[in-house]
Amino acid sequence: MASDDEGLIAELHALVGARGLITAPDDVAPYLSDWRGLYQGRSPCVLRPADTAELAGAMRILARRQVPVVPQGGNTSMVGGAMPDESGRQVVLSLARMNRIRDIDAVDMTMVAEAGVVLKAAQEAAAEAGCLFPLSLGAEGSATIGGVLATNAGGNTTVRYGNARELMLGLEVVLPDGTVWNGLRRLRKDNTGYALRQLFVGAEGTLGIITGAVLRLFPRPRAREVAFCALPDLDAALALFRRFRDRDEASLQAFEYMSGAGIDLVLAHIPGATLPVASRAGHYVLVDLASPRPDAALRELLEAVLGEAFEAGEVADAAIAESEAQVQAIWRLREEHPEAQKRAGASVKNDVSVPVSRVPDLIRGASAAVTELIPGVRPVPFGHMGDGNIHMNFVRPDGMADADFLARSHDLMDRVNTVVRALDGSFSAEHGIGRLKPSMLADWRAGAEFDLMRRIKAAVDPLGLMNPGKVFEA
Repeated sequence: MASDDEGLIAELHALVGARGLITAPDDVAPYLSDWRGLYQGRSPCVLRPADTAELAGAMRILARRQVPVVPQGGNTSMVGGAMPDESGRQVVLSLARMNRIRDIDAVDMTMVAEAGVVLKAAQEAAAEAGCLFPLSLGAEGSATIGGVLATNAGGNTTVRYGNARELMLGLEVVLPDGTVWNGLRRLRKDNTGYALRQLFVGAEGTLGIITGAVLRLFPRPRAREVAFCALPDLDAALALFRRFRDRDEASLQAFEYMSGAGIDLVLAHIPGATLPVASRAGHYVLVDLASPRPDAALRELLEAVLGEAFEAGEVADAAIAESEAQVQAIWRLREEHPEAQKRAGASVKNDVSVPVSRVPDLIRGASAAVTELIPGVRPVPFGHMGDGNIHMNFVRPDGMADADFLARSHDLMDRVNTVVRALDGSFSAEHGIGRLKPSMLADWRAGAEFDLMRRIKAAVDPLGLMNPGKVFEA
């Protein structure tokens, strides 16, 4: 270990104690690789502060020594956003110990949660208070509040409740020099200058460390209905979404698309997964309706809309969940898509969005473009059709080596992005930029927009110590 590292570790240890600092290589190792296996970093230590004051003190030390910092929540990033580089200079900052829910107010419908609170724990705490925290995504058992805000996570219920940005009223943030900004305000209306809290949501830890947040809660659902539908084509999926939205938009909390190829992978690779309809199809959707009104008559609504869709030829078959176990089984078909793809071989993932009306064009166009590039590739599109965010994923062809397929990742993503750009979409819908896509950001947001982002970064983090190499190229 270099003498500089020894001095840094001694100073941090004096501040946070043995529980707040990990230095043994075997204990540091789990913090240095990402879920997808794309990156393997190095770090002299992992800093684990117990509270905001400790974190602020540590940031002052790191700033004085000009040591770069990589914030890490649940380490569920799909784009390497929480990974240090290979230099061994960047300190990993884990928020795991800052996991307290400071307050829940069922009148104001707010929760004050620290950054290390796991998303599932926040959901459960809200439920115990008779409320709902609606943000829901596949990694909710690991992802943390700080991480989902830093990446402006979307998830399954965006069509109803919006992204993480819309679910946040106030923030507490430690700035690069160790200054603490306390913006934990519960106000719905606060028109006093710049909305600074929005600056840090989606910034991926490149401007400061989110340590706490005021989150919006909602009345808990008292009625819910879930259906799994087999469809003849993509246009039928869009038509079915419009039927539910036009009939009762307020009850539609999720509308998820899955391809036949994706469901086949789940059935083949996930033990216990079963198809709830009689026969397989090329396209499926999951419809999730919910309402805080116990007399919402959601079953009648669901059956009426599906009946109309059957008559119009938009639905070939459908199954309605009759129990909570069946609800979970249907949702499992959707949530196990990433794991099934992982078990099927190397895959290249694209988190893109287009206007909702262009989703069928996206899936058809991107699938054709990549199949032309790599014959035999297996398109596995799935995701949030109700908000236009489709994960255009591709699994390697049978017989092709994983390494050979992954070597074509950027060629493949370029093909997808060409289609997305033509449809007025975005190359990053909810996963962020991370280490994977900074060059794309520079291309897609060139000009005044990109220049303004760089000026904000330079003003708030002039030494470039906050999560370097993420969002902007190193």
